[in-house]
Amino acid sequence: MFEFANPEYLYFLLALPLIALWYWYRHRTDSPDLQISTFQSFRANSGRIRIYLYTLLYVFRLIALGLLIIALARPQTTSSRQDVSIEGIDIVMALDVSGSMLAQDLKPDRLEAAKQVASEFISGRPDDRFGLIIFSGETFTQCPITTDHSVVLNLFGEVKSGMIEDGTAIGDGLATAVTRLKDSKAVSKVIILLTDGINNMGALDPVSSAEIAKLYNIRIYTIGVGTLGTAPYPVQTPFGIQYQQVEVKIDEDLLQKVAAMTDGRYFRATSNSKLREIYDEIDQMEKSKIDVTEFRRKKEEFFIFALIALILLSAEIILRNTVFKSMT
Repeated sequence: MFEFANPEYLYFLLALPLIALWYWYRHRTDSPDLQISTFQSFRANSGRIRIYLYTLLYVFRLIALGLLIIALARPQTTSSRQDVSIEGIDIVMALDVSGSMLAQDLKPDRLEAAKQVASEFISGRPDDRFGLIIFSGETFTQCPITTDHSVVLNLFGEVKSGMIEDGTAIGDGLATAVTRLKDSKAVSKVIILLTDGINNMGALDPVSSAEIAKLYNIRIYTIGVGTLGTAPYPVQTPFGIQYQQVEVKIDEDLLQKVAAMTDGRYFRATSNSKLREIYDEIDQMEKSKIDVTEFRRKKEEFFIFALIALILLSAEIILRNTVFKSMT
């Protein structure tokens, strides 16, 4: 598609026929009148051809002037229209940072594995807004909902166990995440809660928090992280850190109920690869088209017109001062 940014300049093109008419009127009597009986003696004369060619210099000037006017009008080409679907939702990640997240059944440990896979998930969804809640015995907003993924990722990197009182307050973690999402205008609002334990602290029980989430149309995905059976857990002893096999206890019934209440799903991550598969599955499920826009890209095209005008003007000047110098 071709259009002009300043089409008002095109009105100057109407002056070109007037300039051409003025030129013809001015030069129509430049040649002297001569009465002769026949043109036979002039038929082989090349002088008249030279006069016609000299007139072309003025034509060059007129064309160059027209091209400069077009260049001033800023011609632009517009790419074909495309419908672009933007897939974007608001997601708050609620991450358990209790001491048990240091168990090494996932590598290098549960917390670091969770941070790494979640960071990959965030990086793969550039159109979404993200927030981060951390919880253990209490809860804390590590990052409010934002479109600045670099900020979220940096704050994710700073998360470590022991930042807040130890314990597992799943209900409070969910409630804080709901608070961050309840006023969102996004088409889809999601909480991804990852924990490796049983709710044993906090003012709110997880079911009550899930009921509040349902009221605000917030979907909850719950992830229980930890292998089946026992897992190596670091314990500080007088001889340094020793690893003991500790039974993995996850309240899967509770996590399943919380997810089901909000039309979400519960997942069990027993390894790094399984955790990555879970986030990939959530990524595929959460594709909400929130906008359809018309994409148009404009490109300035005035340069080619200005260049041709410059070439024509240069040609006129050179020819006028060389080939047709004797006629000026």
